Order: sequence, then C-alpha cells, then structure tokens
Amino acid sequence: MSFLLKSMVSSQVKNLGLGGGSEESKEEGGSSDPAAAAGMTREEYEEYQKQVVEEKMERDGIFAQKKAERATLRVHLREKYRLPKSEQDENEILMAGDDVELPEELKKMVTEDQEEEEVKESFIGQIQNLQNMDVDQIKEKAQATISEIKQAAEQKCSLM
Repeated sequence: MSFLLKSMVSSQVKNLGLGGGSEESKEEGGSSDPAAAAGMTREEYEEYQKQVVEEKMERDGIFAQKKAERATLRVHLREKYRLPKSEQDENEILMAGDDVELPEELKKMVTEDQEEEEVKESFIGQIQNLQNMDVDQIKEKAQATISEIKQAAEQKCSLM
C-alpha cells in the first residue's frame, strides 16, 4: 500500500515540475551529442576537435625537439668528461630525427669552453701556469723528494 502511495505522490510531484523529470532529459541530450552540449553545430565541433589535435601534435613535436636538444648536450658533456653513455639520451635523439642541433646559446658556451681548454693545453698556457707557480715551494718539494730517495736507498743498500 505504501508503494502505491509513494508512486502516486512522486508522479504528481514530477508533473508539477518540482521533480527530476527535467534533469533526465538534460542528461540524455548532453550525453548523446557533445556538440550541442558545447553550444556548437556539428561541423564547428568537428573543426574545433581537429584544431585541438593539430595543436597537441605541434606541442608534442616541439617538446620532443627540446628533449632531443637537451639529450644532445648531455651526450656532448659525457664525451667531454669521459662519462658512461646513456641509452635514454640516445633513444631521445633517435626519436626526434636527424635534425637535432644544439641551440645557439649552448653552441656558444661549448665553443667558449673548447677555446679555453685549447689555450690551457697550449705552450703559452703552460708558460702562464709556470708564472703563477711558487718557485720556492717547488724547490722545497724537490729537495724533500731527493732526501726521501736517499733515505730509502740507505735503508736498502748496505754499502751506503
């Protein structure tokens, strides 16, 4: 009996517009056509979806390119400092394709570092390093080394 009473009251309430009858129709309309839910026609919605996909592909391509550039820099630094290679960096470079180059700013930094190293390794760089050395300290080290060699020779050789 209570079931019958509840169903009659609920149907009367729905007819008054206070119930959830209008909600059901909104849910049905929104789930069947996403273009109508967005307030666009079907063609506009499809065009919008194409633009979204194209923009996402463009962003992904730029992101992959940046990742490959960073991986190229890491590979360069690993070669420079003789560190072990990373397969992940090599894979990122391969995924981006053959057109991976260092950005201009990084190229400048790398060439500056190479020039500094070449200057340090050159004869002029070695002479400049000699000017910065303390000659007295070098003499003391040489005399200490000679005295250590004499002491070791005296201990090992019975004739001295």
